[in-house]
Amino acid sequence: MLRGFLKLASSCMPADCAAYSPRLRAAIPAIRAQSHAAKGSMLRRWNAATCAALLVIVSSAAFPGLSHAQELPTVRTPPPQQIETPPAPPPPNAANEVNRYTLSHERYEKAVAYSRAEYALYFLSAFIGFAVLLLVLRSGLAGRIRDFAQSKTENRFLQGLIFIPLLALILRLADLPVHIVWHALSRHYEQSVQGWGSWLLDWGKYGLLRTLFYVVMGLLLFFAIRSSPRKWWFYFWLLALPVLLAMFFLEPLVIDPMFFKFQPLAATEPQLTNDLVKVTHRAGLDIPAERMFLMKASSKTNELNAYVTGFGASKRVVIYDTLLKKMSPQETLFVFGHESGHYVLNHIRNGILFFAAVLLLALFLAYRLLNAILDRWGLRWKIYGPHDWAALVILLLLIDGMAFLSSPVVNGYSRFEEHSADIFGLELIHGIVPGSAQVAAHSFQAMGENDLADPNPPPFIRFWLYTHPPLAERLVFAHAYDPWGKGQPPKYIKGPK
Repeated sequence: MLRGFLKLASSCMPADCAAYSPRLRAAIPAIRAQSHAAKGSMLRRWNAATCAALLVIVSSAAFPGLSHAQELPTVRTPPPQQIETPPAPPPPNAANEVNRYTLSHERYEKAVAYSRAEYALYFLSAFIGFAVLLLVLRSGLAGRIRDFAQSKTENRFLQGLIFIPLLALILRLADLPVHIVWHALSRHYEQSVQGWGSWLLDWGKYGLLRTLFYVVMGLLLFFAIRSSPRKWWFYFWLLALPVLLAMFFLEPLVIDPMFFKFQPLAATEPQLTNDLVKVTHRAGLDIPAERMFLMKASSKTNELNAYVTGFGASKRVVIYDTLLKKMSPQETLFVFGHESGHYVLNHIRNGILFFAAVLLLALFLAYRLLNAILDRWGLRWKIYGPHDWAALVILLLLIDGMAFLSSPVVNGYSRFEEHSADIFGLELIHGIVPGSAQVAAHSFQAMGENDLADPNPPPFIRFWLYTHPPLAERLVFAHAYDPWGKGQPPKYIKGPK
């Protein structure tokens, strides 16, 4: 149940989840910082973000600025010439024009091997997760951990402070081999440059943070079940909202700096900062220069990315230093334009509504299934009711199963939004960046070459795992998208009246 919240974490907040990332990253249970190192995490963990999404709905009335940038999906912009951009690169010629995703033979072989290994690791991780939970139940271990907690104190609250961390530790250690293989794979294919000592420290820090989250959510869940055995699923849904909203707000301020170093973008890239400020205005956003940061991603990863995160006072633009090393300023503007699209096109609000419904449905189904499972196997597993701490293991198994089975729906919805953000980014830089379509296409090519994006993912993998359209498709679309040349109005970015 509790781990399930983390599985929703990356799937519904596009502005926070490195939404530009075009390649798959199998969603092995990992920290957000580790998902930076494994950029664009494929499943984007469907629970915490769902709840965080819900929170923004509830708080929108109290925090009007939260939805300010989401009110007008059609944007009226100032004339493009009012925005100064870095000097344009030489016009592309037929020899160097990018119109499809291509790799050298060596990079192609690496991209295919790396991607196939990722897919296998994802399904292996899912299998291990379900197997361990079933083993904990069938062996009676869940009941023994509960008995141990009860032997130490009669206070139900303190029992939870013992039971939940022990359960979290077991699940975390069971997943450690997959994490180790994952990091070794990333190092082998030169996607990660993080040493094992640093990686282990990050793994431990995230484990502590996740355990703290488990404890808070577990105690809230227990309170809801004890207070209302028939409607706990709804009351827990309400109780979780302020906690998750606070997490979403504090993440860029407190959690992210625990794993990466940040500095003001203007300190090293004043011209780019000025351009991004103007682009944010054109996109209908209000993110001043002091909210733009450079992340020292190169200390741990070679991958490229940029993202917009937070809301209200914590909203900010973050750009990887690796991206600035591998992409031109014009390409960086397109990357940022894509990220802006998630805010302006109401993707956060829409994701909130979509995943709020998913979460509420999942909790209701968990409530119904929990009672049926307890009726059949409760005595055999020595779990004596929904109020039993050991019942958390059953709830966790149910939520994990629903998260896994709902992946095609969740990720299909995400692919739709990512495609819309691509269109927005293309329209945003049109008239600002010369040869904007070619610039966008080249940014995808650079991203794919650097990150070993799968050139031809299997249809099933795309259907089940991909949160973004395959990179090859995005590149072809970027190169071909030209409503202006066809005398058609752009879909989102309108010129001045």
